[in-house]
Amino acid sequence: MTINIGVIGTGAIGADHARRISKTLIGGKIVAVNDVNISQAQSLVDELGLSATIHNSGHDLIHDDGVDAVLVTSWGPTHEEFVVAAINAGKYVFCEKPLATSAQGCRNIIEAEMQAQKRLVQVGFMRPYDSGYLQLKNAIDSGLIGEPLIVHCAHRNPSVPDTYHTPMAIHDTLIHELDVLRWLLNDEFVSAQVVFPRKTKYAHSALADPQIVLLETKKGVRIDVEVFVNCQYGYDIQCSVVGEEGIANLPEPQSLLLRKEAKLSNDILMDWKDRFIAAYDVELQAFINGIANDKLTGPSAWDGMAASVASDACVKAQQSQQIEPITMPEQPAFYH
Repeated sequence: MTINIGVIGTGAIGADHARRISKTLIGGKIVAVNDVNISQAQSLVDELGLSATIHNSGHDLIHDDGVDAVLVTSWGPTHEEFVVAAINAGKYVFCEKPLATSAQGCRNIIEAEMQAQKRLVQVGFMRPYDSGYLQLKNAIDSGLIGEPLIVHCAHRNPSVPDTYHTPMAIHDTLIHELDVLRWLLNDEFVSAQVVFPRKTKYAHSALADPQIVLLETKKGVRIDVEVFVNCQYGYDIQCSVVGEEGIANLPEPQSLLLRKEAKLSNDILMDWKDRFIAAYDVELQAFINGIANDKLTGPSAWDGMAASVASDACVKAQQSQQIEPITMPEQPAFYH
């Protein structure tokens, strides 16, 4: 069975997903593309040698009878519109984060999906598919380190463009921790605080960098996340879970251990796409397999909303410099 897929948004992540579906994964075929820059969409079709229709709008692509499922990898503020349209068309849809740019937008998607009476949405949170996080999850769930008490995290990028500003440290960067930590701990957040250490000289005037986000969960686990997006030295993701009987650390990405010139060293990755390349493959293969089995199993619209609610509270905490509550509505039975 081949799933015919349309891609809305052929920028960096959209193009990468199209390549992996065409060149690496099985069971899926790119049959339609759309981008606000039509020439960019054409370039991708030419590069991959696709026999794909280039649509003038995302809505035209969604309503193409030859499209079974939709990948929404366009600009974040367009996600809600296209995801709801795909749901209303009865089509499976994979949406890169954010699911929507507000918690209300996520609620609108959830209402549409519940109205359709079928799970049609998978959100592009790839870390639960990463082998290192899966090992960490197994250590917690098996009781290997006892009950988790504290979690220390870091999310570091070598640099960001001048268009990146203070709230984006939450909406674009911390959002991955806000999702994966809920999954890792099987817990919900109840409060957030953001503190600003001394600012790096590499951050421009509209960006406070680094930031430290302090989270508390319902079970009382305390979490600190360092967000440092101009660290210069590499793309570095850290997670250390302190349990009652031990500590479990996220494994480092595999790299060559080199002895040379009186130094013992490992390479550090510079690009986030390289750090999670295998996880991206696994998550999209799971999406294709879910469609084939008529049952999605990946991060749901509810997970997308939970991350958005926590994200909004963290941005509020940036501004207020106070501890802000994180209040999630009761989870509908539809998402259990």
